[in-house]
Amino acid sequence: MKVNRSVWTSDDGWQHGPAPLGDQSAADLVLVFAGGRLLSDPGRLEEIQALHPHAYVCGCSTAGEIAGARVLDDSITVTAVQFDSTVIRALDAQIPDIAASFEVGQSLASRLPKDDLVHAFVLSDGLNVNGTQLAMGLGSELPKHVAVTGGLSGDGANFSETYVCAGGKAGRNRVVLLGFYGKQLRVGYGSMGGWDCFGPERRVTRSKGNVLYELDGHSALGLYKEYLGEHAARLPASGLLFPLTIRQKKGDETLVRTILAVDEREQSMTFAGDIAEGSMARLMKANFDRLVDGAHGAAEASVRRLGDSSAQLAILISCVGRKLVLQQRVEEEVEAVCDVLGPQAATTGFYSYGEISPLTAEARCALHNQTMTITTLGEV
Repeated sequence: MKVNRSVWTSDDGWQHGPAPLGDQSAADLVLVFAGGRLLSDPGRLEEIQALHPHAYVCGCSTAGEIAGARVLDDSITVTAVQFDSTVIRALDAQIPDIAASFEVGQSLASRLPKDDLVHAFVLSDGLNVNGTQLAMGLGSELPKHVAVTGGLSGDGANFSETYVCAGGKAGRNRVVLLGFYGKQLRVGYGSMGGWDCFGPERRVTRSKGNVLYELDGHSALGLYKEYLGEHAARLPASGLLFPLTIRQKKGDETLVRTILAVDEREQSMTFAGDIAEGSMARLMKANFDRLVDGAHGAAEASVRRLGDSSAQLAILISCVGRKLVLQQRVEEEVEAVCDVLGPQAATTGFYSYGEISPLTAEARCALHNQTMTITTLGEV
């Protein structure tokens, strides 16, 4: 596997890293992560596609771009990959509405050829989608040994519009699914958070999909405001700093959910993933050191799963909420990942509105919020 990475910024234009790939036209896959304004410009994507005429070009808009150990805003990161023996199959689809999320995921996964399929990677619209249902749909049609990783596109802290690029063209309300095939490919993945819980655990007594109405029979929004204090005036944006952790029953793995919107009239909160009635929920808050430790742990988990290969390409998908909390320290979590992966790994990625990954090797893929999720690839 050979990887080239290029970065465009308004101040410096194009900057190109080491070029082990040599001939750009030999690339099989090109990953593009960029600010929404830049990704939605067809001229930019045409330029990238022209440089890599035989590659499948895909990517998404972001809440920040990751290039090596750097975190950028409103840039374009281009990662061109030439595989030694791995084959890529790509599919994309429109999401007509949020209610169709499961069906879209199921349809995409069912159309992906299964023979020699090693891994699936997904990039989705970040707003007009139920990430929980999308992940469930994907998992329902894939073999148990095939993991799915990926994430939901971002739009900074604006939550206005997101874009997904498939086949060199960007659009809204879109999902792209990549299938990786080949006996020489090794794939690792890891997903961890690092938030601290506070306050009592409460039962979800009224919810519908990803909309939460009541906790312990009381207004969920009212309870949230009570705990947030002065931060409540800045909802929903301040909710990124105080996610919920949920579990179905004692001993279950926990999932983290981030607020996307609030409805004062309904006294409800809309989250990035489903919150089932009867589940248990608890507020969380940031701990800077533990967030960085979580990123380090995710990298270690991904490396362990690589087995007899080392990471040659790493795709990092972290949450916009982590970026807002860490602020000027945000590069620390990326640096922690790079320290684990080693200098031979080309690192790219983005800050997202949701991360998709199994929590364990035995688990199906699920939507996570407020995690660092890492996919590592290596060929033997």
